[in-house]
Amino acid sequence: MTGTQDRYISNLTKDTYALILAGGKGTRLHELTNWRAKPAVHFGGKFRLIDFPLSNCVNSGIRRIGIATQYKSHSLIRHVNRSWGHFKKELGESVEILPASQRCGEEWYSGTADAVFQNIDIIRHELPKFVMILSGDHVYRMDYGPLIAKHVETGADMTVCCVELDCEEAASTFGVMSVDGNNRVNAFKEKPAQPEEIPGKPGRCLASMGNYIFNTQFLFEQLEKDAQNSFSGRDFGHDIIPALIKSHKVFAYPLQDLHDKEEPYWRDVGTLDSFWEANMDLVSPSPMLDLYDANWPIWTYQEQLPPAKFVFDDDDRRGMAVDSTISAGCIISGAKIKHSLLFSNVHVQSYSSVENSVVLPNVKIGRSCVIKGAIIDRGCEIPEGLSIGIDHQVDKENGFRISSKGIVLVTRPMLVKLQHKMMEAISEEAKIPAIKQTIKEQ
Repeated sequence: MTGTQDRYISNLTKDTYALILAGGKGTRLHELTNWRAKPAVHFGGKFRLIDFPLSNCVNSGIRRIGIATQYKSHSLIRHVNRSWGHFKKELGESVEILPASQRCGEEWYSGTADAVFQNIDIIRHELPKFVMILSGDHVYRMDYGPLIAKHVETGADMTVCCVELDCEEAASTFGVMSVDGNNRVNAFKEKPAQPEEIPGKPGRCLASMGNYIFNTQFLFEQLEKDAQNSFSGRDFGHDIIPALIKSHKVFAYPLQDLHDKEEPYWRDVGTLDSFWEANMDLVSPSPMLDLYDANWPIWTYQEQLPPAKFVFDDDDRRGMAVDSTISAGCIISGAKIKHSLLFSNVHVQSYSSVENSVVLPNVKIGRSCVIKGAIIDRGCEIPEGLSIGIDHQVDKENGFRISSKGIVLVTRPMLVKLQHKMMEAISEEAKIPAIKQTIKEQ
């Protein structure tokens, strides 16, 4: 890329305002999102999902960013303030929280388009030429500069970011589009049960990433028009895009890998299985998502912690980890970790083993525990001798959730219920000798 082209794209990104939609409930993650919005879910050992679109913006030169929040947003807001609160408005940069606040009526955000519509006055104040709408809960790396340049080059009113997926994966989950030879969108269906295949690529479809770029005034006009339609669901996928493709220029922009690999990395960690799989991707020797790339860093906030520590080197009690990612503050005390990802401040005590598992921050695993194929939520304390993921029938009896692919989710409330159940069982067992003595005396 020439210096002139770099300067051209730099000017485009400076004229762009990014609005990240971060109010999603993430219901398919079940208990993992009981007390946090999906964009606040932990990922990759030290990050939150929201860090990926934010880092993509900053690395692309987009420094005016709004984050629309709604569902259980406390941990998300706290994280954003800690990680991204250093931006200087007087230097033309800002990361602002835009909570649902009934700015345009009595309703909270009722859809993706409505979340943008209710913040039109804030966006208008920034005077951008372009507005970029981003999903706040996908894992990928993307330079938005070439996207904006392509949007201008094609004369598009709206550009939709897209990625190739297996039809089976996209079915009933993602918006799917078809395009002509110039990538102009000629059909769009939101979450079809049978996605339309890409010509010449059987079993593959073109799925929307939930990222869009608009010319600012055009966006405002379409949102105001949609707001007056009483039959609209106030959603980009359901309403805005299908209404535009016949009468306006809507183009698709395929995601490209930063290093020109054949297949770019993009994951929607919307289910327990996809969340587990995406984290497991990172522990492979050569992961498709390279978090060690200094040219495109993923920024975040992380508590200052001591290095990870592995202690004891006895034959029957050796602190070790293989094919794993271990974060700061972890202590592996005479335990074995294999093909797992441990977030910060995880303590695993002697004679325990953790395999094929994702362990979130501040988890304590007692002695002689066996954990396999599991997701352990933040702050759990696994009692001594407990096995997880070995016998799914036992896991169900213990109150743990089993995913469709057999991944076991364990949360603090589940463990509290299990502890009460165990205490009741012990109490009942303690009564037996007294009952026997009473019968004997009678």
